[in-house]
Amino acid sequence: MPMLYRLDGAAQAVARLFGAEAGNDPWSGGHAAPGQFAPVITAGREAVAGPRPRERTPRRMIPRLWGVPPPPSVQEQRGILTVRNLDSPFWIGNLRNSEFRCLVPATAFMEGGRPSPADGKRRQCWFACTDQPVFAMAAVWKDSEIPSFALLSCPANAALKAEGRDTMPVILPPDPAAQEIWLRGGWDRAKGLVAPYSSSLMTLRS
Repeated sequence: MPMLYRLDGAAQAVARLFGAEAGNDPWSGGHAAPGQFAPVITAGREAVAGPRPRERTPRRMIPRLWGVPPPPSVQEQRGILTVRNLDSPFWIGNLRNSEFRCLVPATAFMEGGRPSPADGKRRQCWFACTDQPVFAMAAVWKDSEIPSFALLSCPANAALKAEGRDTMPVILPPDPAAQEIWLRGGWDRAKGLVAPYSSSLMTLRS
């Protein structure tokens, strides 16, 4: 899964691409790293409890920390960066209740590639999408001591497997309908989006 990702563009411009309200999000562009705040797009229901309201809430882009605090039973207290097991009791409520799903906009993500034949060091491989300069990664958010999020993972496509990776982030298609399903649809439809992105639609630079 990504060690870093980039989002090139200020909050207001990125929010417009996704039809969201940016509010006072301070993002001005750059790298997003584990344990740091980055823009997340929600369906706008973070403060709403109970049944889904009749009125359609506008999408919101807000800063959240990359890394969800683990359950108290886990000794390791580092934030959980990715959702790997869709049936985990820790995640299943967030996945099945659409208000907890969110989009994480990005322009590229970084994975450690195979070691360089020249010096044996693992290369930094930056992957981007050729069909959408700014893409959305599927994620979920949680609230505890801090507002946080975790990215969903899926099996790696051929491009990432070639670099020795087994998993990759879930990248949503550019179709606005797919984003809407992830943010507001039932889990029976949303889970169909958890799939590798086509290698033919990705580019790699080291």
